[in-house]
Amino acid sequence: MKTSWNELHLIEDFLLSDTTAEDKILFEARAVLQPDLKESVFWQQRTYDLIERYGRQQLRKEIEQVHEKLFTAPGHFSFRKKIMNLFNK
Repeated sequence: MKTSWNELHLIEDFLLSDTTAEDKILFEARAVLQPDLKESVFWQQRTYDLIERYGRQQLRKEIEQVHEKLFTAPGHFSFRKKIMNLFNK
């Protein structure tokens, strides 16, 4: 199964809400009539979900690195002390 660029563009517009209500209804009707299109939409949505999950994991790693740097490096002692005082009140 090969998805054309035009079809991929329509799927992305549909999934990312870049279309009008009328176009969404037409697309949904087309998906009912074309099982391959419905399957392409499913896999494109799964791809978006995986990309989003990967991005969140990367963001968590970056936040953890910043946390480690701020709360373990000796050069950030005064910052660490100010933050701890905020939460000790």
